[in-house]
Amino acid sequence: MPFFQAPLSGYSDKPMRILARQFSSPLVFTGVMLDKTALHPAAIKKNIFNPDDNEHPVGAQILGNDPKTMAKSAAVFEKIGYDLIDLNFACPVPRVLRRRRGGFLLTKPYIVMEIYKAVRDAVSCPVLMKLRTGFDSSDAAKEDFRQICTEAAEQGVDALVIHGRDVVKNYRGKADWGIIAEVKRRFPQTKIFGSGDIFDAESALQRLTTCKVDGVIIARGAIGNPWIFKEVRALFEGKPKPAKPTLTEQGQVILRHFEMIASSHEITKAVRYFRKFSVAYCRRHPQRKKVQTALMAAVSKEEVLKAIKKWYGVG
Repeated sequence: MPFFQAPLSGYSDKPMRILARQFSSPLVFTGVMLDKTALHPAAIKKNIFNPDDNEHPVGAQILGNDPKTMAKSAAVFEKIGYDLIDLNFACPVPRVLRRRRGGFLLTKPYIVMEIYKAVRDAVSCPVLMKLRTGFDSSDAAKEDFRQICTEAAEQGVDALVIHGRDVVKNYRGKADWGIIAEVKRRFPQTKIFGSGDIFDAESALQRLTTCKVDGVIIARGAIGNPWIFKEVRALFEGKPKPAKPTLTEQGQVILRHFEMIASSHEITKAVRYFRKFSVAYCRRHPQRKKVQTALMAAVSKEEVLKAIKKWYGVG
């Protein structure tokens, strides 16, 4: 299927990935993980870093700027069970850029390719590269982006995943899918996946049809909305879009999501951590503000469960 759940820093943890797979996402990814994490045996043994059997296929997205460290990290993640490696050259977060990682590396095409080659030699699984359309909108940045795409295609990268904004824009404005489509036209033999502003199934199908890309990745549109994957699958297969989930069906999924988080976190942390997912889930509720207020005010597991059961009618 030509769509999958994007790596989402701070969101695409194990519970979100499991739900995405249950709702027909053919592939899921971790949030970004620092390359050095895999080099600490005690850290990598933690449950949060190890994929479950019901997540596969699942990819690990790694972040760093040293080819040797990135290669060692990728090899460790492959060894502990990840099916793909995604190299993050797109992150626009200021602290990441200050450390010369993520999107900063779009200004250093030679380092990007050194990292890719080192990782490619270190693993046997597919290796993807996550890019933005440049560091900024300057001609020099555009040339750097073209150089990276050209060399990656020549090296036989398994796929380029391109977000249609430059790094400086972060998430402002609209994603430029024209640039993504142009990359696909230039490199028809390379798998190109597009990203940016896919918040509903119709948008996903439109991008697949008009941009001729090999697939789309669903990022922010999947937060609190695992149903989007079933909807995209149905439209892609020429079937009617599934009916919207009832409040009870929504509540059952929300409960399942929260219980998975509660089972792997200290409960006070779990309640706080779940709030960002709650905000997204509440968007479907006809009394969104009241439900959101109730869930944000909950400070214990019992209060979270009580609010979900009250507003969604689940037992």
